[in-house]
Amino acid sequence: MGAASQDEFHDFVAARRPTLLRAAMLLTADRGEAEDLLQSALTKTYLAWGRINDRGALDGYVRRTMVNINISWWRRRRLEEYPTDELPDTPIADHTRRSELRDGLDRILDRLPPRQRAAVVLRYYEDLTETEIAEALGVSVGTVKSTVSRAMSKLRDEAAHELASLE
Repeated sequence: MGAASQDEFHDFVAARRPTLLRAAMLLTADRGEAEDLLQSALTKTYLAWGRINDRGALDGYVRRTMVNINISWWRRRRLEEYPTDELPDTPIADHTRRSELRDGLDRILDRLPPRQRAAVVLRYYEDLTETEIAEALGVSVGTVKSTVSRAMSKLRDEAAHELASLE
């Protein structure tokens, strides 16, 4: 890659990193995993930089790459993680930068299964269509509709409990 292309990639990352990290955080529900996910996606983007002709589609390219990598990680984790009787220690949430309502929403999103969380994030945070979500997750449009519907129902129930606990 030439110096001009490297500068262009550097400028893209500098400008879009916060937005892309937010999307990664919503996909993974963990800051460390989100940073790893974004780094992996940016590495793949860097390697493909010369083949990406439409620079206006870079955000979509990186988001799609993050979704694909995240799906790959789910599948790998499914084989490596087994339930136990002991719960792991949970980190203390950082309340200095977020409102209680935002923390409540994050906790509710964390409780969703990975596919439901990904579908909700792509639909309502990334504003993708059901067809685009189906392509990104590798499922049918009907599966996206039912997944989002079940997730939203669960979110409504959980939100009612969260709001009651804040009062």
